Amino acid sequence: MSKTRISRPVAVVLAVGVSGVVAACGSESAGSSSGAASTRPTWREPASYTYTLTSSEGERSLLGTFEVTVVDGKVTKAVGTDEDSRRVAREADGRVPTIGQLLAEADAARGEDADVVDVDHTADGRPTRISVDWDEDAIDDEAVYDISDYRPSDAPGRDGR
Repeated sequence: MSKTRISRPVAVVLAVGVSGVVAACGSESAGSSSGAASTRPTWREPASYTYTLTSSEGERSLLGTFEVTVVDGKVTKAVGTDEDSRRVAREADGRVPTIGQLLAEADAARGEDADVVDVDHTADGRPTRISVDWDEDAIDDEAVYDISDYRPSDAPGRDGR
């Protein structure tokens, strides 16, 4: 059976370009790109929070560890934790994703029949690790995102609420 597939860089750009708040999706079974939603609680991405993103694997422009600040659903600050990550953050020019955008990338990979899409969650449903391998037989097409040091913000948004 022939598959029509958007190239990984185009799919990633499309997924990262998704705007708005994304409700968390169900967890997938290990090594599976399709499956039933889990019974985990649904995590809703808050408008404002901070987190640490460690992006690894594959040959991609966004590799490293970043301290990320999200305000009103948009990344307002991304700082690399080492020299290489700081360079990548400067060159990323606003392309460091929110957690919702990372979940959207996982959803896009599922929709494009990636060989592996795994999302690990905390007990409350918040994602802690997202792994995508578009083609298990290909080299350097993987993406792994470790999400740590998550802290929701009590600060009001730009609209004062």
